[in-house]
Amino acid sequence: MSDIIIKTNGIKRAFQTPAGLFWALKGIDMEIPKGTFAILKGRSGSGKTTLMNIINSLDDPTEGDAFIDGVNLKSLSDKERENLRRTRMGFVFQSVSLIPSLNAFQNVEFSMRMAGIKINRDSQRRVEDCLKLVGLGNRMNHMSAEMSGGEQQRVAIARALAHRPGIIFADEPTAELDSAMAAKVTEIFKEMTRKEGITVLMTTHDVGLMGAADMLVELENGERVNV
Repeated sequence: MSDIIIKTNGIKRAFQTPAGLFWALKGIDMEIPKGTFAILKGRSGSGKTTLMNIINSLDDPTEGDAFIDGVNLKSLSDKERENLRRTRMGFVFQSVSLIPSLNAFQNVEFSMRMAGIKINRDSQRRVEDCLKLVGLGNRMNHMSAEMSGGEQQRVAIARALAHRPGIIFADEPTAELDSAMAAKVTEIFKEMTRKEGITVLMTTHDVGLMGAADMLVELENGERVNV
């Protein structure tokens, strides 16, 4: 099996506007090996989120192909795509969207239920291990309202990690954090690739975080500017 987990060939994406077609992506070629912490770099509007949403099958390209573990996403049905996202992918967004009526442990455990994992002593131990990995071993029973923004984001990372996905997609996860906490969150992603073998694809325009990445893919006006 190839060690390339994410591959894109000539990805283009156009959106209809009153002025005509707007090409958000203009032919993106990319290969990301398994276990890599990759950052999609670029200014707002460069096409980062559009590309990520094509790779995670939330959107379709106008032209080109995207592959996960060698499987062309175009070949999958809607149900197969949904199953792929639920079982093989984890998601971390700028907005953490924790369930406010659940504590940190329960939020992470709920994500495992959604992935179809039976809740037992092993899965509960996994929840604990994930919260410890993000530095929240002593905050498992705290509710969202009792945690800082940085702590909530770390719960969201543990939630994305718990069901052992192959890839975690993180879209501007540090945008609302101060520089120290942003660096901490980025280091957690790096540690996940080392300890768990998970591939992380993160979008950001924060140049202070670039040094942690194994791989940088820079976009400008819908085009890749580093190869």
